[in-house]
Amino acid sequence: MELDLKRIAVTDGEVIPFSYDADLTQEEMNGEYPFRTPVHVEGEVRNRLGVLQLHATVSALYETQCARCLAPVKVDLHTDCDMALSDDVQNEERDDIYLLQGDSIELDDIVIPALLLEVDMVYLCKPDCKGLCPKCGKDRNLGPCGCDGREIDSRLAVLQKLLDKE
Repeated sequence: MELDLKRIAVTDGEVIPFSYDADLTQEEMNGEYPFRTPVHVEGEVRNRLGVLQLHATVSALYETQCARCLAPVKVDLHTDCDMALSDDVQNEERDDIYLLQGDSIELDDIVIPALLLEVDMVYLCKPDCKGLCPKCGKDRNLGPCGCDGREIDSRLAVLQKLLDKE
């Protein structure tokens, strides 16, 4: 969503509220498309003593799979984005100032990266998820699979033969 800032740039205390839904259904992450519903963004841009301040809240439903057992996982993501907007940045490495190029901003360029930074690398269906059996592939959360739990390193198999003789 593009927001025109001309109206508030000259008047102290002026506010532009916004609320919209962004479509991230084509955003690929880790080989899947986790945003199946619209991402909701709402907030305001306020002129405080000549400095434009952006405050936005971003909410989304992130759908993925458990990293251990592959069960579906739905995560509610929420993040706040607070940033100063300026056309003259002395220190370009500051991440709390967005450099304006013109009299308008594309809000998605600011709020969507903030949301994507909130995504964890892995999600679990529950904290104590037991995962899948590496031999037969059965979900260990549903019960034991019956596979032999002993795994012998192939480099030590010769030593196992010595133990079997006794």
